[in-house]
Amino acid sequence: MAASPNTAQGRYQQLAKTRSPYLKRAEDCAKLTIPSLHVAEGFNGGTALHTPFQGMGARGVNNLASKLILALMPPNQPFFRLMLDDTVVEEMAGSKDLRSEVEKALGDMERTVQTEIETTATRPGVFEVLKLLITTGNALVYMLPEGGLKVYRLSQYAVKRDPNGETKEVILHEKVASDAFPKGFAKALGANETSDALLDLYTWVRREGEFYSVHQECKGKIVPGTKGRWPVERPPFLALRWIKIDGEDYGRGHVDEYIGDLRSLEALTQAIVEGSAAAARGLILVDPNGSTDERVIAESDNWAVQIGKADDISVLKIEKHYDFKTTLETIQLIQQRLAQAFLLTSSVTRDAERVTAEEIRLMAGELEDALGGVYSVLSQEFQLPFVRRLMFQLEEAGRIPPLPTGTVRPSIVTGMEALGRGHDLNRLLTFARLVKETLGPEAIMRNVKEADLLKRFGVALSIPLDGLLKTDEERAQENQQAQQQALIQSLGPEAMRQQGQAQQQQEPTSGP
Repeated sequence: MAASPNTAQGRYQQLAKTRSPYLKRAEDCAKLTIPSLHVAEGFNGGTALHTPFQGMGARGVNNLASKLILALMPPNQPFFRLMLDDTVVEEMAGSKDLRSEVEKALGDMERTVQTEIETTATRPGVFEVLKLLITTGNALVYMLPEGGLKVYRLSQYAVKRDPNGETKEVILHEKVASDAFPKGFAKALGANETSDALLDLYTWVRREGEFYSVHQECKGKIVPGTKGRWPVERPPFLALRWIKIDGEDYGRGHVDEYIGDLRSLEALTQAIVEGSAAAARGLILVDPNGSTDERVIAESDNWAVQIGKADDISVLKIEKHYDFKTTLETIQLIQQRLAQAFLLTSSVTRDAERVTAEEIRLMAGELEDALGGVYSVLSQEFQLPFVRRLMFQLEEAGRIPPLPTGTVRPSIVTGMEALGRGHDLNRLLTFARLVKETLGPEAIMRNVKEADLLKRFGVALSIPLDGLLKTDEERAQENQQAQQQALIQSLGPEAMRQQGQAQQQQEPTSGP
């Protein structure tokens, strides 16, 4: 029975009509790759899943997702930068050492955010998201307040976007046990509060101006304590797409673009498997008009001596060798095309615990060339909102200081610059090399502030500089000691002693 359109359930039923063709497409793509990524409503651990005849699709999805997570979120390195606004940079131009100190503080904040990512269950969630996006083209992410991600597949939510592609409305449908609701709420709905019976819970998120409002409903009633709102730039719910198409609320997956090759490979592999099974079957035929008794053949031991004629006996053969050969050649051709589509043939990364920055940079470039604008979609719809929300949660927890509005903004670095600060390091090294080669080594000593250059090197390498660089007082003290040591070596200790005595004699004595 259709629910009222004014309720979350009724609105969900309306939006689900638009979602239907995308669900069917997602189901077809999952069957040929990883069936568990998209399951029908009512699925549980005991439900049987479709088993494909080939594993090429699953290998391709896992391989591409592994490469993407390494490029989008390099281990132990920030995948974003906190950029200062141009007006703030101009204001700091006249302040000595101020910009270096500010960049150092921003680098510390970047490392705090990165540490949060590494120490929470974020990467497993991102890996699941990427597999869903590659296969079905859509996924919904909820950033948990305590850290980590909760991922929903397309069959669990419906979304509505505005003409610009921005999320306008999201409704999430879950099955929740009645004892998980606030005390007294399930009883008011006529459900047993102590049972584990599942109730339909709808989470309705709507954009209202510069904020997203949210509340949860069950049987048309708002669950107490679930109303809230978030700024548009920092929502915890992210409705993601692999490939966005203007005018459509949902995206298309990478598998959808190669569904023809996958279907052909599935059919040909099934034919080979079934044909090989038939060819492997051993069946001995005995001429019914011959003198050989079939029971003698069936019951005789190995190498037994029996009475019979060899002409009365034959073995069933399937003369399909050349047909199988043609099928196998076609399978190999399709596998080669799919290997190129899922980057299974040209990997620049080694199977090692530590992968160099250059290898990740080359792989990021390979992904950018192969996937086109996918990086742009993921950076704008996933990475950037993810960083903003995570920084907001860390600010609320007091782990990083709140940033003044309009002065600092996170910037996602993707493609060939997927390692973020590494690009700045290359520019600094290029600058130093050009100055040295053009003007000589002494030009750097005369014109470049060594302390500021070292600080920028540290920021580019994401190295904490606390206690690493010497202070101005320490450098001044070391310079004074070096001058005294040089004077002792040039004049000798005796001359220094005589000079010290002469200075004491020339000093006026203070009288009463």
